Amino acid sequence: MKPGSPEEDWREDCAPRRVLELFATKWTSMVLHTLHVRHAGAARTGVLQRSLPGISKKMLVQTLREMEEVGLVSRHVESAVPPAVTYRLTAVGRRFVEPVELLYAWGRQNADALDELGARPTTRRG
Repeated sequence: MKPGSPEEDWREDCAPRRVLELFATKWTSMVLHTLHVRHAGAARTGVLQRSLPGISKKMLVQTLREMEEVGLVSRHVESAVPPAVTYRLTAVGRRFVEPVELLYAWGRQNADALDELGARPTTRRG
C-alpha cells in the first residue's frame, strides 16, 4: 500500500489479509500441495497422512474440515464398510494451489536464503 492510500485498503477484510488468513495454519498449504502434486487432486485421509510426515491424524482431520468449510476441498463418502472418505480439491482449491506452488518453487530455489534466517522459536528445524 502506498502512503496516503485510502483507509479501506487496510480493512480487516481486505483481500491480502483474507488470503493470508487461509494459510494461517501450518498444514493448509501442505495439504493443498500434496493433494495437487502427489495425488492428482484427490486422496483418502490415510493416504494423505502417509504423504505428510509429521502431521497427526487429529491435525489432518481438523485441517481438512477447515478446508472443507471454506471451500478448498470437498469430502466424498463412499458406501463401504468401513466408509471410505476421499477429499478432492474444489475448483477454488485448484486456483489456490497456483500461488502455493509458486511459493514452494521460490523456497526450493532460495533454500540458501532460508538457511540464513534464524530459527523461529516454534520450529523443529535444527
